[in-house]
Amino acid sequence: MVVIVGFGLSRIAVKNIDIVKEPGGALANISGNGPKSTLAGISCDNYNSRPFAVMISSDKEARPLSGISEADWVFEMPVVDIGFTRMMAVYQCGRPPEIGSVRSSRLDFVPLALGIDAIYAHFGGEKEALARLNSKIIDNIDGLKYDEIYYYRKKGIPKPHNSFTDFDLLNKVSKELGYNLTDSKVSYMHDADFKNQGNISPQPIFNEEFRVVWEFHQDTNTYFRTRSGSPEMDKNNGKQVSASNVIIMKTTWSPINKDYIRIKTIGSGGLLVYKNGAVISGTWEKKDDKAKLTFYDQNHKEILLAPGITWIEIDAH
Repeated sequence: MVVIVGFGLSRIAVKNIDIVKEPGGALANISGNGPKSTLAGISCDNYNSRPFAVMISSDKEARPLSGISEADWVFEMPVVDIGFTRMMAVYQCGRPPEIGSVRSSRLDFVPLALGIDAIYAHFGGEKEALARLNSKIIDNIDGLKYDEIYYYRKKGIPKPHNSFTDFDLLNKVSKELGYNLTDSKVSYMHDADFKNQGNISPQPIFNEEFRVVWEFHQDTNTYFRTRSGSPEMDKNNGKQVSASNVIIMKTTWSPINKDYIRIKTIGSGGLLVYKNGAVISGTWEKKDDKAKLTFYDQNHKEILLAPGITWIEIDAH
């Protein structure tokens, strides 16, 4: 086995054929011969597809999640003051056979979806979020409107954690709604140097019940995710979730009522980018709802990401 660093992939020679396999189980072409995706920086059939951003549960009742290991990007942040988190999984190259459980929108995720020009998939949402979504601020697919049509319920899983969808359904409803599915408008720069540069893992984040630990593995040059003391597994493929980049966005929160908090996702704040076993400190910046979320080093130069999966953990205090 020869380790290919940077993608967090291993190359296995089988009958003189090179097969590239991500730790999460999805195949990716790193030969450099094909066009690269705008988010993950890898070659794939959907390299220029408009992303889907799907709201995903973080509750214990929903674990293991379906399709979480094949998301190109994942945003995670707390949604209540006691630390419960929610995720937004972004798919461009990745096309898992099932995604879920799909949960409700939170307003602070909407600018992040807008910043990558994604089609936003969710199942209802807080009152203010739904008001803005219904005003067509972003192309979105609401499970409240399409329950048992483009979202389906799975038996044996307690509500509200039993809503799922797939790309056949998402593509079908997007076409019916007239949403553009091609020509991704937002791209990120990726580093051509995949060499391992250290053995640094991020510090644990979030509170005890949702405590997330990312552990760097030098042999694959990737970070593997553990939550609440157990490996974060994908129900679809039985693989542990891994990433080539783990980004910690530092920000603040404020209460809006007894049930919800508001997380600052527009403006700027501190930043730690973990890739290749090393860490880069800097700042994140997002000027307005539709602006691209940009990651800068201490010299205000945009940070190049390692090609592959990126998780963005939003650490609010």
